[in-house]
Order: sequence, then C-alpha cells, then structure tokens
Amino acid sequence: MLAAVFTCAACGLVYELALVALGSYLVGNSVTQASIVLSVMVFAMGVGSLAAKPLQRRPVAAFALVEAALALTGGLSVLALYAAFAWLDLYVPALVVVAFTVGALIGAEIPLLMTLLQRIRRQDAGSAVADLFAADYVGALVGGLAFPFVLLPMFGHIKGALVVGVVNAVAGIAVVLWLFRRQVGRGVRAGLWAGMAGVLAVLGATYALADGFEVTARQALYRDPIALAERTPYQEIVITRKVAVSGRPDLRLFLNGDLQFSSVDEYRYHESLVHPALSGGRGRVLVLGGGDGLALREVLRYRDVREVTLVELDPEMLRLARTYRDLADLNGHAFTDPRVRTVGADAFSWLRGASRQYDAVIVDMPDPDDVSTAKLYSVEFYGLVKRVLAPGGRMVVQSGSPYFAPRSFWCIEKSIRAAGLATAPYHVDVPSFGDWGFVLAAPGTARPPLTLAPAVPPLRFLDPDVLRAATVFGKDLRHRDVDVNTLTHPRLVDYENQEWRDG
Repeated sequence: MLAAVFTCAACGLVYELALVALGSYLVGNSVTQASIVLSVMVFAMGVGSLAAKPLQRRPVAAFALVEAALALTGGLSVLALYAAFAWLDLYVPALVVVAFTVGALIGAEIPLLMTLLQRIRRQDAGSAVADLFAADYVGALVGGLAFPFVLLPMFGHIKGALVVGVVNAVAGIAVVLWLFRRQVGRGVRAGLWAGMAGVLAVLGATYALADGFEVTARQALYRDPIALAERTPYQEIVITRKVAVSGRPDLRLFLNGDLQFSSVDEYRYHESLVHPALSGGRGRVLVLGGGDGLALREVLRYRDVREVTLVELDPEMLRLARTYRDLADLNGHAFTDPRVRTVGADAFSWLRGASRQYDAVIVDMPDPDDVSTAKLYSVEFYGLVKRVLAPGGRMVVQSGSPYFAPRSFWCIEKSIRAAGLATAPYHVDVPSFGDWGFVLAAPGTARPPLTLAPAVPPLRFLDPDVLRAATVFGKDLRHRDVDVNTLTHPRLVDYENQEWRDG
C-alpha cells in the first residue's frame, strides 16, 4: 500500500512539473506559469480532500475511481493544453481548469489512502500519518527528478505525461484489485477491471497517435512549413522554410515560439549588431548568445580578428548551427573557422569565472520575457561584462523594439548606464521584426561614437548615413521614465510582458 502511495505521489508531481514546463515553452514567463499551476493545484488539493469525506464510506472503489480519473486527466493534460494553445487561443483558462482538476483528484487521494492504510493495519493517527507522508514525500522526490532527467529526454512532453498516466492507473487500480479484492463484490471487481482496461486503452491509443498530433498542432502555430523541430532541456527549437515564387527561400528560426531571424533580412539585424561594436579594437571578441552563428559570421569577416569566443547555453543549438545544412550555409560555416572557440555554458555563470579581457563583446540574447533571461539584461550582468572589457573595449546589446516595447528598450539602456558604462542607443528597420534597437556601450562617461571601421568589409545595409539616422528617436519613443533591471527586481519582465501583450 505504501508503494502505491509512493508511486501516486511521484505521478502527481510529474503532472505539476509538466504543466509548469509546458507553459514556459509555449508562453514564456516561467515564474508566472509556476505560480498559476502551483497555487491553483494546492488550493484544489484542499478542495479535493474535503470532497473525499463522503467517499470514505466506500474507500476501495472510490480510490480506484479517483486514480482512474487522475490517470486520464493527468495523462492527457499536456496534449489538451497544447491543443487549446494551438487552435483555441484559450491556454490560460484551460490551464486553470486542468490544474484545478488534477489538484482536486490528488487531494482526494490522501483521506482515501489513510482509510485504506487503517484497514490493513490499525495504528494510532500519528504513526499512520507519518507512514503516509514519508512515502508521499519520497515519491515526490523521485517524480521530480525523473521528469527532467528521464521522462523528457526519453519520451518528450506529451508522451511522457501519457506514460505517467499509465503508471498511475496501474498503481492505483491494480493495488485495489489485488489488496482489497475480497472487500468488493464481483460486479464491482469486474467494473474496476473494465475501467482500468478502458483507461489504459485510451492512454495507449493516444500514445500511438501523439507524434502525428504534435506535428499537426505545432504546424498550426507557424505560418510556414516546419523543416525541423526539436525540444531540448533548455528550449524548443523550430526552423521553418518557405520558398517564394521567385525561388528565394525564407529560413526562419524560432526559440520557444519567438522569431530569432528570417534569412530574407537577417543581414540588416546582424550588420547593425556587430559592425558598430567592431569599429574599435577587435583582436579578441566575445559573443554571448548568438548560437545560430550569424553574428559570428559577421565578426569573422574582419581579418584582424585573432580570436572569437562564443558562449551559448544550449549545445543542441550549436550542433544545428554546425550541421544543419541550410543554417550552416547561412552562417557561412563560421564554426569551422580555427579562430573560433565555443563554450556551452550559461553566460552569467561563465562571466563570473572569466579572467581574460576582450576588445569587443556582442550580447545577442533572446528577448527577456521571463526571469531566467531577464538576468542577462540586469545591472549585475553588465557589470560582469564591464569587468572583461579591455581598455577601450566596447559592448553592444540587442535591446528589442523601441516602437513595440519602448519602456523595455530604455530599461535596458538605463541598466547598462547603471553598471558604469556610457551608452549610444540606436535603431534600424528589420522588416521581419519591425523597428529594432541596440545599445552600444563603453566604460567611462564619454558616449562611444557610432561609426564603422575604415576596414569594414562590404555591407548590404549599413553605411555611415544609416548609422547617423539610427541615433534619432521620435518623440513618442523617448520613454526615459523607467526603472533599472536587477537580479532582485526584474522590472524588465513586467515591461516586456505588458508591452508585447498590448502590441
């Protein structure tokens, strides 16, 4: 019986983690997703415990029914929410309903399990509670570790939840049919066997169809045909490819649903990001992020660049940039250049241990729509970058859209200044993104000049006239009344979520 408690607790925690992780993949802002799921589920567990009081008169059959319902609801939860996001645009309401249902069923387990334990061995309430919660908490530990290290790598999100649903059904219903088979009538036993078979059949059939469903649902989220889709421990990577009537392909990279580039106009973005920062010293260059290799491509166009270190969190992104043909062709096979050294690490943690200095630092990170990425736009982060800048060195940061998210843009600029760097904000038009901004920075108080190097390679978009115009911001874009972004006060997350939602 305690083994069943252990298993059911492990399954319950996996359901919780699966809902949190899915929200982080689909809509970002992992703190908000975790808060919604955990608060709703804990509240629902209390409701479920109270609702289970009348069921204690027939605990055997009631426990089996609760486990059957939990196996179905938890096992199908990820698939149902993915469908709600892809086709119905009802993700948050669906998340609340699913989290409440799963939480209520988990809560109903506890009083029923307590009653069943007392039927096996009568003991005082304190000892029974100690046994029950010991098995429950150890099961939660195993489930919490199994989710990221076993279930996600082996089965993926949708199939992983279905596998756990099967385990939940077998552990819950089978233990009742084995331990308490003499306490229920023949008709009830037959019904429980049929119910377990039905639950396993539904979960098994869904498992068989899960791959096709995921492909169809994922394609519904993207305008162009999906050429590659992979889910790593860090993010979901999707590459789409469309060929226009003219024959020109449009290759697009998305991370967790956010567009990172379009091959049609990415040169505008990457020329604007890299070349102003390399108008000064550039013997040794550090690229933080930019795992697609496109910023790296621009850096390597300078023959006097002696060494480039690229720090990217996701090793799968680096592998694709090297081996996925269309992407490798687009970045000019930059990772094969002997001047390049790649590091698979979190940029913040890596900078804390870095001792070398760099003439230029290029910060090409995803937009800061949750706390985990907002730390890479914090005053503390820019202080770490400042520490590795060589005398006369420069840093450039991709800073989002000053049109769609002006408070976010100026928050980044103000945070850079708060770290003791002088700034030169600028923005250009990138059709796939719209009006897009950057911040050039250097130690000291003198504003770094926004220029191109005399030895700049031939460029398709950027020239001195474009750079001069890029420093001018319309009156409606000058939002200077913003707070700085720090590790303890990630204001940028609030700005980002509010502005992009309004936009």
